[in-house]
Amino acid sequence: MSRVPLLSKLRIDPYILALLATVGIASLLPARGVVATGFDYATTFAIGLLFFLYGARLSTREAIDGLKHWRLHGVVFASTFVLFPVLGLAAKLLVPGVLTPELWAGLMFLCCLPSTVQSSIAFTSIARGNVAAAICSASFSNLIGIVLTPLLVALFVITGNGGGGVSLESVRDIMLQLLAPFVAGQLLRRWVGGFITKHKKVLGYVDRGSILLVVYVAFSEGVVAGIWGRLTPLSLVLLLVVNMVLLAIVMTVTTVAARRLPFSREDEIAIVFCGSKKSLASGVPMATVLFPAATVGIAVLPLMLFHQIQLMVCAWLARRYAAKQVQPEAELVS
Repeated sequence: MSRVPLLSKLRIDPYILALLATVGIASLLPARGVVATGFDYATTFAIGLLFFLYGARLSTREAIDGLKHWRLHGVVFASTFVLFPVLGLAAKLLVPGVLTPELWAGLMFLCCLPSTVQSSIAFTSIARGNVAAAICSASFSNLIGIVLTPLLVALFVITGNGGGGVSLESVRDIMLQLLAPFVAGQLLRRWVGGFITKHKKVLGYVDRGSILLVVYVAFSEGVVAGIWGRLTPLSLVLLLVVNMVLLAIVMTVTTVAARRLPFSREDEIAIVFCGSKKSLASGVPMATVLFPAATVGIAVLPLMLFHQIQLMVCAWLARRYAAKQVQPEAELVS
């Protein structure tokens, strides 16, 4: 059996394997000294490029128009930026018996992130849900997440761990590395949007390659600081279980909320997929800006695990939604 069909059967995202391989390389061959300094500069450029591309791709008009469906977007917003953070705060009760303080900080960071865009839309489409609403909701989530995520991290993670909040230097870094490139992309979208759309596939490799670079640098710095000495196999297993429970709770709450309010089946699908997912693409570069270099590796570890879990579960759920919708149509025809 070939490798690709096997990965498809197991529902393992090949990009997750690339991320894990990058972590392995960083663990065995971490960047040090002058090489590490060079990678730091490259990472800063890569993060700026990522958020420039995000800004250039995202249609502000589309996001604003999507606010007309305010009830649906309100539920997704509440799930992404209220329910998740509340559950993250509740998970602090698991420290130190189940989670280490560092892993809880990473889990809390995960809970503060915006939703994904591409996969939320893709799974909504597969499940035959409201794709237009998913596009608007996921886009709006990422738009506001550029500002809201750092604020939530400052409030719940940095201040909560006795860090005294975000320093002026951190605010400056957020403005320069995240907001400034994003705004520049929005302003230049009129001129570069066509080029980006035309070369979407190639630029997708740039996106993913940039994230791999950020992960390598983050884990290199973590390895030099002794990251793996602070983790055990049991702590990783427990983190995996906590992630699974977190996703299960959010998906259950969003499903029940969509049915009780009530929404149509198509809107329910968009709510469940947009409200339960977290963005790896935004999270990794944000962590590099928001956390000290020595702790970035641990900070993104819960997100990397959650990302794979959400892909596997949502792939199964999308097919289940689609099958339920096809069955009544088949009965009507017969």
